[in-house]
Amino acid sequence: MSLTVQIVAPDRELWSGVAERVTAPSVDGEIGLLTGHEPLLALMRPGVLRIVRPGDEPLHVDVTGGFISFDHDAVTIVADTEEEIGK
Repeated sequence: MSLTVQIVAPDRELWSGVAERVTAPSVDGEIGLLTGHEPLLALMRPGVLRIVRPGDEPLHVDVTGGFISFDHDAVTIVADTEEEIGK
């Protein structure tokens, strides 16, 4: 099974795809998400968002904050970032 991931900025979608694992910097520490994780809503702190994609290089995104939501193997990240994210 895999995670469905969507990273958005307030004004546009930055990236979407599937992942095996997502690690995010939350204000309470690093959050690691795998399939079957409990539902979650958390505030992110500045740091590196890491997305491990099946059969591809991991995606690393520098964020200055935002929110992360997880429910039913779907991850939605509203990120404060000025970085362009490769497809």
